[in-house]
Amino acid sequence: MGKLIIFSAPSGSGKSTLINHLLSKGFDFSFSISATSRSPRGTEKNGVEYYFLSVDEFKKNIENNNFIEYEEVYPNCFYGTLKSEVDKALEANKTLLFDVDVKGGVNIKNMYKEKALAIFIQPPSVDELKKRLIERNTDSAEMIEKRVAKAAWEIEFAPQFDVVVINDSLEKAKEEVESVVRNFLQQ
Repeated sequence: MGKLIIFSAPSGSGKSTLINHLLSKGFDFSFSISATSRSPRGTEKNGVEYYFLSVDEFKKNIENNNFIEYEEVYPNCFYGTLKSEVDKALEANKTLLFDVDVKGGVNIKNMYKEKALAIFIQPPSVDELKKRLIERNTDSAEMIEKRVAKAAWEIEFAPQFDVVVINDSLEKAKEEVESVVRNFLQQ
């Protein structure tokens, strides 16, 4: 049976950078592709970074109980994990990587228990998080303010994760994540 590795964090905490680091180290992961009702950013492609669904398509999948977890992150902006993605990976004895919001991360961990490792990536501070979001230059000022406001709430979920990595030094965070994941996979 496969294993699940869950990453959750406030937007701009370095989660994607740390996941990409693990992928560059030769870990044999399958990446769980989440579904979302938001529009693609930059060069994002359907079925690669996300499954981009309309709000109506997303709601229909909710009605049909096709998600392990989903969240309406902002009004009519949904993210979720399709059951079919997880079932496929576990049946194929793969290690599936999740990049999900905090509620989704907690839900997946609670559902899969010891088969799942839940990692929370925490920014050193909310001010530093705001600075990173501004430097990333992918969101409007209004969206940045929404993300910063939400970050404090998301950080409250950190104790429900197996591991909390404070990303104040990227190199240190990379080493910590790599060590934790390697230990989990060897169990």
